[in-house]
Amino acid sequence: MGAPAFQSLAEAAARIVGAADPERKVALTRAAAAAWRGRTLSLSRGLLDPPMPRRPGRPERPALMPPRDVPRRGFGTTAGRTAFMHAIAHIELNAIDLAWDIVGRFAHVQMPRSFYDDWVRVGAEEAGHFSLLAARMAEFDTVYGDHPAHDGLWEAAEATEGDLLARLAIVPLVLEARGLDVTPSMVTKFTALGDTESAAVLNRIYEDEKGHVYVGAAWFRYLCDRQGLAAEPTFHAMVRRHFRGGLKPPFNDKARSAACLTPGFYRPMETIRT
Repeated sequence: MGAPAFQSLAEAAARIVGAADPERKVALTRAAAAAWRGRTLSLSRGLLDPPMPRRPGRPERPALMPPRDVPRRGFGTTAGRTAFMHAIAHIELNAIDLAWDIVGRFAHVQMPRSFYDDWVRVGAEEAGHFSLLAARMAEFDTVYGDHPAHDGLWEAAEATEGDLLARLAIVPLVLEARGLDVTPSMVTKFTALGDTESAAVLNRIYEDEKGHVYVGAAWFRYLCDRQGLAAEPTFHAMVRRHFRGGLKPPFNDKARSAACLTPGFYRPMETIRT
């Protein structure tokens, strides 16, 4: 497959989100990130840019179902561990689309170029995470699509499609921040089982996700300052309005604070429940 030609970063974002094949999505991401870093792409061509897809492209498999219907398997078997890695790969595939959807859907918003630099980097790192997980699953004769998955993550994009401030609040500061809370225990479990290779993949994802939450927190604060809003109460209002569920402890305070997400953002929201 030759390197694709993009006319703008917004076009690249639409093509990446719309790509159904995961390997194609990863390849387009890498090409678009290289072109943007090489300063060969404009941000947008206005009316000439294709519209962002309402939903991301997906292969025929895996079967998608409500989160409550996805089978749960323990870590005690190889099948259970590969099912877990498959679930994380599904999250990372969605994360590719969520990063590029921020780029393309909000290309009309006047933001510094560094905003797009940051989210292109995030999208490229999410693609790298998916590839690492796919390679690790292949060592167990498992491919993406072999296990069912849930379709809940894209709901966050649909709920915030018209508001960049809300998107930043919900995707990096709620969904990705949750990964900072739960991943260290998963690394510990894989290590205890002797699966240090899988543990290393998860730890790489964990370290990168700190940076993704930091990017979200920095730009959320930037937009709040620009609009004359106090960041923490604005975040609380966005969560109440756009997120179904609760901000459930325990929280990884150390990792969250390192990512510029201080307790005043999330601690007051612990009582929210569905």
